[in-house]
Amino acid sequence: MLNKKGLRRIKIKKRVRGNVSGSTEKPRLSVFRSNTEIYAQLIDDLSGKTLLSYSSKNKEFSTSGKTKSDRAYEVGKKIAESASSNGISSVVFDRNGYLYHGRVKKLAEGAREGGLNF
Repeated sequence: MLNKKGLRRIKIKKRVRGNVSGSTEKPRLSVFRSNTEIYAQLIDDLSGKTLLSYSSKNKEFSTSGKTKSDRAYEVGKKIAESASSNGISSVVFDRNGYLYHGRVKKLAEGAREGGLNF
């Protein structure tokens, strides 16, 4: 059962998704944040497929001695590197109902530094 904060996030998520849509040329960078991990996906909404995904749980990702914000920044850089190797240079950012603050902001900064434009 969702609390007030969860219901608020879902309401914001629906409102944002009404305006944000990804295509093959400019996919949607969707962020999901759990208590301990962070996940990022590049989604083509026209075909309904996930093009790329990366998370802080991937095996090549080292979590020792890093804060959650540092891990979010690294996830942003990795998803940007994967996107550029697949020929994607610009995306539409979907914060998924979360505030643009903390780990979500760090992921966006990492993606921008990695070469993605949004």
